Amino acid sequence: MTSRQPFKLPFRRGPKDGRASSEPPFDPTSWSGALIVMLVFAAVIWAIQIANAHHDYAYNRFGLKPRELDGLWGIGTQPFLHESYGHLLSNTVALLGIGWVLMLSGLRVWLFVTATVIVLGGFATWLVAPSNTVIVGASGLVFGWLGYLLARAYFTRRLKWIFTAVVLLVFFGTLLGSLLPTVNARVSWQSHVCGFLAGIFIGWLLHPRKGSARTRRAPVG
Repeated sequence: MTSRQPFKLPFRRGPKDGRASSEPPFDPTSWSGALIVMLVFAAVIWAIQIANAHHDYAYNRFGLKPRELDGLWGIGTQPFLHESYGHLLSNTVALLGIGWVLMLSGLRVWLFVTATVIVLGGFATWLVAPSNTVIVGASGLVFGWLGYLLARAYFTRRLKWIFTAVVLLVFFGTLLGSLLPTVNARVSWQSHVCGFLAGIFIGWLLHPRKGSARTRRAPVG
């Protein structure tokens, strides 16, 4: 599923003299390109946070509300809303680091994993999280990314992805403690677990083990 094709910006004008441009196309899967994309993604979330804080966090009413019909909108908005600057700051390093590693696998992979984690993880959180709460924060998405990258290494047994998973555990392994249930009402461990399980499911779906029935029916590159 990985794609190393360079991403060419649309509507790009060629040089006026008709000669081919020597400037290389922007590649979001290169180390620098992936970092730029993740910085832009984080900047969007920070811009929303600044606007949200300026309006006394009124936007948080659009967060995820478990088992409430009007709370279903929060499945898509939850990762972009936070309850404080400290809350967002605590998510930013993992958001950039883990998202950057995932982006190196390809823009389409990043988009698919991100969208699927948001939908599946968010809906599962909507089903199981405590009632009468509003859940916001990008941590569920971050755990989904991490779950996918660890599952990819486990199911494929490819050395480069195993090495990537080990490096992620070295830098972000302490995050796994947040998967444990807690009595702290301000921490939605359900969102963490649901996002993580959604990521594992995507890893299982996209990277079946060699020799399995799914591999024989539909090989995945």
